[in-house]
Amino acid sequence: MNAASMLATSKSAWQAEIDATCELIDFLRFNVLYAEQVYSEQPPISSKGVWNSLQQRPLEGFILAVTPFNFTAIAGNLPTAPAIMGNTVLLKPASSCVYTPYLFMLILKEAGLPDGVINFVPGSGAQVGGLCLPHRDFGGIHFTGSTAVFQNMWKTIGENIANYKSYPRIVGETGGKDFIVVHKSADLHKLATGIIRGAFEYQGQKCSAASRAYVPRSLWKGVREGLEEQVGRIRQGSPLDFRNFMAAVIDQSAFESITGYIAHAQASPDCEVILGGGSDRSEGWFIEPTVVLTTDPRSKLMVEEIFGPVLTVFVYEDGDLDATAELVDTSSPYGLTGAIFAQDRKAIVELSRRLRHAAGNFYLNDKPTGAVVSQQPFGGARASGTNDKAGSIFNLVRWVSQRAVKETFVPATDFPYPFMDGK
Repeated sequence: MNAASMLATSKSAWQAEIDATCELIDFLRFNVLYAEQVYSEQPPISSKGVWNSLQQRPLEGFILAVTPFNFTAIAGNLPTAPAIMGNTVLLKPASSCVYTPYLFMLILKEAGLPDGVINFVPGSGAQVGGLCLPHRDFGGIHFTGSTAVFQNMWKTIGENIANYKSYPRIVGETGGKDFIVVHKSADLHKLATGIIRGAFEYQGQKCSAASRAYVPRSLWKGVREGLEEQVGRIRQGSPLDFRNFMAAVIDQSAFESITGYIAHAQASPDCEVILGGGSDRSEGWFIEPTVVLTTDPRSKLMVEEIFGPVLTVFVYEDGDLDATAELVDTSSPYGLTGAIFAQDRKAIVELSRRLRHAAGNFYLNDKPTGAVVSQQPFGGARASGTNDKAGSIFNLVRWVSQRAVKETFVPATDFPYPFMDGK
């Protein structure tokens, strides 16, 4: 599975290991634990002569699991989480990553998964979704992908809402414009490493990847020097060479989209490409780790999701921290991940309060990527999804429909109540 992830999705050995093996195994093991916890949740009180119980039923209908190219673990979790709760699932893999989900299906079959529980259905989104979403027995969607696609699916579900046997469950994790806010008390060496790993691991093709950074004027010179030094040591090439930190982006479409953003920065009077910016398509879809400096905190590169190795930096005046927090919170529609680098505890507390709704996964003095199952349940709100927290019990609850049962051992035998006897 590691090798398949490296070859099929251009992941380094390290990125493949923490994804295709570690995280996927964690999802499977912890989701079983969470299922047990869901089933064990029972009414705390039963009155005399009565037994109250709570049953967890699978949803009526099938679940459509639509998986992304960038994480084998997600491609495994999206179909198995509903299946663990008793549902029938259609697994529609990303067209740019079919092999690793297929290999996972073979592993599940070898482990004894019966036919028909999870059904592997590769194809275009329009083809598969066009059949599934309007279907009367559509019971829900478990989605990870772009915000635009998810919103279009939700619209289709809404248009068909009167046709369904039951209201479908809609669970989705979508895009992000993930931030790093630097306070003047930050440790520069730790900061530079956090930025590099957060922005450029797996070529920035993570919904949680650092894509915008806000740096105080007093630290910018040191931050820039740190980035120049570390970016200059990044090796890029085939994932088969374990010395390479970065490889190619997933396909031609991604290459053209990302390089389009870089070209926009190069042509914009508000932006300056200070590191990287180059690309090479002769032997793969390679794009250099790129850092853009902008004077416009609401520029295209500070607002839109790029999904590639491009970090845009805005330098703010040290006294403008409050206004900068407002920018972070309001300039992008997303709310997935974010990070603060600071040594001043008061600043950490205040920024955490100000950015309460800006990120569903929030990191203090660490990069905004690398959420671990059961430790940091993953998901965001706003344009980033429904925040149903993959890797937690809250996601498993979405795939069952509860039935409350009251069993009375000594039922009443006549309708009048005692106060009605007139005495």
